[in-house]
Amino acid sequence: MSRKVIVIGSGPIMIGQAAEFDYSGTQGCLALKEEGCEVILVNNNPATIMTDHDIADTVYCEPLTVASLTKIIDLERPDALLAGLGGQTALNLAVELEKESVLQKYGVELLGTSVYSIQQGEDRELFRSLMNELSQPVPESEVITTLRQAKTFADQVGYPIISRPAYTLGGRGGGIVHSEAELEELISTGLKASPIHQVIVEKSIAGFKEIEYEIMRDQNGTCISVCNMENFDPVGVHTGDSIVVAPSQTLSDNDYQMLRTAAFTIVSELDVIGGCNVQFALDTESRQYYVIEVNPRVSRSSALASKATGYPIAKMATKVALGYSLDQLENPLTGHTYASFEPALDYVVVKFPRWPFDKFSEADRELGTKMRATGEVMAIDRTLEGAFQKAVQSLDTKIPTLDEPWGHLEKTTDLRYFAILHLLRKGESVETIQKQTKIDAFFLQVMKNIVDLEEKLREEPLDETLLRQVKVNGFSDKQVADLTGLSENEIKKKRKSFEVKRQFKLVDTCAAEFEAATNYVYSTFAGTNEVIPLQGEKKALILGSGPIRIGQGVEFDYSAVKAIQSLQKQGWTTIMVNNNPETVSTDYETADRLYFEPIQKEIISSIVHHEQVDLVFTQFGGQTAINLAEELEASGIPLAGVQTDVLDALEDRDKFYAALNERGIPYVSGSTCHTKKEALEAAEDYSFPILCRPSYVIGGQGMVIVKDLKELKKALQATDDRHYPIMLDPFIQGTEVEVDLVADGENCFLPEIIEHIEPGGVHSGDSMAIFPSTLFEEMKQTIHSYSREIVHHFDYKGIMNIQFLLSGEDVYVLEVNPRASRTVPIVSKVANVPLVDLAVRILAGDELNLQGIPKPEIQSTAVKYPVFSSYALTEVDHKLGPNMKSTGEGMCLGETVDEALRKVFSHLPNAQKIKDSCYIEGDTKLSTDLNFEDWVKIEEASIYVNDQSSESATKRRIQAIKNGLTVFTERATFEAYLQSLACEDFFPAPLPGNKREGVRS
Repeated sequence: MSRKVIVIGSGPIMIGQAAEFDYSGTQGCLALKEEGCEVILVNNNPATIMTDHDIADTVYCEPLTVASLTKIIDLERPDALLAGLGGQTALNLAVELEKESVLQKYGVELLGTSVYSIQQGEDRELFRSLMNELSQPVPESEVITTLRQAKTFADQVGYPIISRPAYTLGGRGGGIVHSEAELEELISTGLKASPIHQVIVEKSIAGFKEIEYEIMRDQNGTCISVCNMENFDPVGVHTGDSIVVAPSQTLSDNDYQMLRTAAFTIVSELDVIGGCNVQFALDTESRQYYVIEVNPRVSRSSALASKATGYPIAKMATKVALGYSLDQLENPLTGHTYASFEPALDYVVVKFPRWPFDKFSEADRELGTKMRATGEVMAIDRTLEGAFQKAVQSLDTKIPTLDEPWGHLEKTTDLRYFAILHLLRKGESVETIQKQTKIDAFFLQVMKNIVDLEEKLREEPLDETLLRQVKVNGFSDKQVADLTGLSENEIKKKRKSFEVKRQFKLVDTCAAEFEAATNYVYSTFAGTNEVIPLQGEKKALILGSGPIRIGQGVEFDYSAVKAIQSLQKQGWTTIMVNNNPETVSTDYETADRLYFEPIQKEIISSIVHHEQVDLVFTQFGGQTAINLAEELEASGIPLAGVQTDVLDALEDRDKFYAALNERGIPYVSGSTCHTKKEALEAAEDYSFPILCRPSYVIGGQGMVIVKDLKELKKALQATDDRHYPIMLDPFIQGTEVEVDLVADGENCFLPEIIEHIEPGGVHSGDSMAIFPSTLFEEMKQTIHSYSREIVHHFDYKGIMNIQFLLSGEDVYVLEVNPRASRTVPIVSKVANVPLVDLAVRILAGDELNLQGIPKPEIQSTAVKYPVFSSYALTEVDHKLGPNMKSTGEGMCLGETVDEALRKVFSHLPNAQKIKDSCYIEGDTKLSTDLNFEDWVKIEEASIYVNDQSSESATKRRIQAIKNGLTVFTERATFEAYLQSLACEDFFPAPLPGNKREGVRS
């Protein structure tokens, strides 16, 4: 099959549409190439492996708009379009391209589910009509396009009611309302959020059990249920914010079959070709069910279902879209069964969301129908207790102290699970908690079992029976040590003497009915070992970065995957450890063996011992992996790269400054403070403003610029003990730049410099950036020289990121990240250099001549821009500062900076031509003549500029966000937007290294 297929990706990572679509899209692109298709990918997310040269023949990091896609279709002339793998973004674009006759004009076939079927699933009016025709019950509802219609409906059915805008992702613009005042605000934002200005308002069925079915269907009408999943949280919490268990644990067989049959009926009537997600609400008392919604595409749940079962949904959906039937496709996991064979599980899976509230302490933690989580973890075990505990261990976050646990139950928050544990420990009954939360008593009893075991550990001697029991139920050695008062080492010795060993088991899609052909593994203390160590002369273990969260996103998964590929090319046998179901690193076909586990010393040590691993790589899993290095090295585990004393010397400010002094490298001099008292004393020697930075954090968490002593005291009060020592630095105005380099201990290869658009003080992850930089050659040489000096001094090997501050003609070193950074994918793709591969070769012992690598000739200019999921966190002020707030990033290429900027801002109107589109605080040249309160409500309102720090400025920014406007909180960002208007038009520019380069139509 030789066809040219254009694939639409999902764009930058945002709440409601994250790395799960890059995983699905990557699988889809590879499946197309497997069938001999030429793949043209359009996706402006630079951080993902999906936009790597190995995945598609040509990659366009262009705006995901109809205008942009039309230009690319005109240039490339594809035969077909695949849009079902790119989330809501791609689905909406496919509908728009069809509506504007673009597909018809260029003779492009839409693969998979038709536009009409998509509309029936997404358009609330069409969907409700179809359900009525099929006699499938839906909650009492009405499709509305005005606030008056919504009020009339609310008067008829009473509050609470649920609002669901059409064609939106992650419940955007929706929610539960309990009063007319709430209704007015939610309906206006919901109508704005929907591309067709349509909202369905329905009588609330919050409290019912929520069940999902992940269905696959081919063009012959063959349907299978890949996985059914049960939400721990009842209806009323978005499924992306709910703890999810697979397979369902509390359904009777009759209920399971009733809902499965209903799902098949709906998917068949919609004529879905490929993957589809169907969500139900079930009243277990009456057995009455309701259809909540259908996603006629690969979804967030598809990634989870794929990893939970081992069934590659996106891959099979792509092949089915090309015309295959399910019974023609072999399941690559087993090598024996076909894709028409429904998976069977002999284990239990728990998905646990990862929320951003540790970054946004001021945010409202209440959960509802609008998704708030940035990512998720998945855990596999033989007991539900074990899976729950593993999931919590995978979150890589500290649970805050719960002063009022009932408050987290009365209003559902992200801390509800932990509040329930707290109450059970205090003696509250399962019945009382069940009555308040509507969570199934079965799940609450599982949590009670965990609490009962905690009590046993506190009160009873730790004999073999008890130790075995707690390990089967998921307690880590650290937990057992904390509860018994023994040390972790003593627990480890007891386990050894009692022969309480971690066992390893396969995920095989068929509950061991057939032999599995792949190496997808989880650990348990229940049962016997069935995993034989891999064969291979050299074995490498690569640590992943865990769940997607602000400060540590899919860019680290890119580096981990590239590291695996590099090692495999060099003849190493590769083993991956990660717990994120959304990513390519946890695809069973990426590494030679995948362990789906929490990234913890105890587990990694057991895997290293079981597999006889030769080398563990920590440089490609973000701060999560680096933070483990010291513990692993102390346990005698061989680490690739620098020793932990070097990492300590780079992290410890006093040691780091001493090294810079020795080399004559300027830096912004600060103080290291081990206590709050030390910090307050040190502050007496500085003039405000001061930059206050905690240690061992990601994304600048807790980092603030303090303007006076009062603000410093407040910042110190909020700093967790584990993040001491903290650094106090004088705050200097200037331009920030950063470099990603590969070092061999003496020399380094530094392709080019990244230049930030916003001034110093804005976190690098939140700043727009130009690559390559526009700096003078002399300044570039100074940065190169300082970088080489740092590498040489620390005898550093591997990959490194260094950040600098430029003030006038002075260059200061700000910090060094001894690992792959957020910008590695950008530099690698735009400069067309394999940074991770070079680093891995050095770390694996290859004698590489870095000085012999030619400096890349970069043809295009790239502009990286942050994406803020402000629509999901409307109560948070996204004013830029040293604490990172963006959930993802996009990138556009151009022949000039202006052209790249024009693409970045192509979704915004021209403020120079449409006056009322823009409101600038303190500037009347381009600003509207209207006052803010009137302007923010008009249809033309689009851009709000406010860089002030007052309370009223915060309120106005939040009001603008709630109205769906673009908010600029730095003048430099707005000036970059104005600069972009100098470019009248732009042309598609593929990434270098593709089949088509530098094309101009």
